[in-house]
Amino acid sequence: MERRKLLKVAAGALAAGGVGVVTLSTAFKPEVKATPSPKKLDYKENGTVWKYAHLSPEETAQRAYNEYPNGSCMYGVFKSVVSQLAEKVGEPFVSFPVQMMKYGHGGVNGSGTICGALNGAAALIGLLVEGKQVQDALAGELFRLYEETPLPVFMPKKPAMDFEPPKSIAKSVLCHASTTRWGKKADYTINSKERKERCRRLTADVAAQTVTILNNYHENVFMAHAKSNETVQTCMACHGNEGKLGNTSGKMNCTSCHDESLAHKVFADVHHKFMMKR
Repeated sequence: MERRKLLKVAAGALAAGGVGVVTLSTAFKPEVKATPSPKKLDYKENGTVWKYAHLSPEETAQRAYNEYPNGSCMYGVFKSVVSQLAEKVGEPFVSFPVQMMKYGHGGVNGSGTICGALNGAAALIGLLVEGKQVQDALAGELFRLYEETPLPVFMPKKPAMDFEPPKSIAKSVLCHASTTRWGKKADYTINSKERKERCRRLTADVAAQTVTILNNYHENVFMAHAKSNETVQTCMACHGNEGKLGNTSGKMNCTSCHDESLAHKVFADVHHKFMMKR
C-alpha cells in the first residue's frame, strides 16, 4: 500500500472513532517476548585477590549513611562495603583508593546521569564478582529494585536532621529523574537540605540491597530474574536488536524520559508495516 493511501486509511479510522483507533493501534503490534522464569545463578569463586566476606546489610546501611557527607552517594555505598572488607579480609582492601569514588556525586560529577549510589554498587559488583554475565545479572537485579521500590526506607540511628523523607518510586536509574520525581512529590527543591537527607538515606538503602545481593550470590542462593520491566520489554519489541527499528539498546525504564504520544500509539505500527514493505 502506498504511503498516501496508508495515511488516508489511518485518517479515516480516526474519523470513525475509538474502534478505528484501537484497530490501528493493535493491528501490527509486535510480539513481546514472554517473561522468563527466575533462574538460580550458581556461585563461582572469584579468582582474584578481591575476596568477599558476608556483611550485615544493617551495618552497611548505617556506614553508608555516615559516609555520605564525606563524598556523597557513590562514595558512601562503595566505602561502606570496602571499609568492612578491609577489617575482615585486610589487603588489598585496606589500600584501595576509595577517594576516587567521589566523582559519582550528582550522577557523575553533577551531570545528572546514572545515580551515584547505583554507580558505586555496580563498581563493587565488578570488583568482587567475575564474569560479565554474572555481573550483569547482579547489577540488573539491584537496578530494577531501585526503579520499582518506594524509597527511602532506611531509618538512621542518629538522623542528621529531624525529617523523615517521603517515599517515591524513581521509575529510572538516572539521578536527574530520580531526584526530580522525589522533589515533585515531596515539594522540595533539588538544593534543599531535605533532598540531601533523602539521598543520604537512599544511599544507605542501596548499600544494604547491594550486600544482600552479594551475600545471596556468595551463599549460592541468588535467583536471577533476567528481565527488564514490562515497559522496556514492550519498547524493545520494536526498538531493540530484534525489532523493526533496531535502533537502541538498554534495560532502564524508557518512559522516565520518553512519553508514548497518541500519534505513536496510533500510527507507529502502521508506519513500521509500510516501511517493512519498501
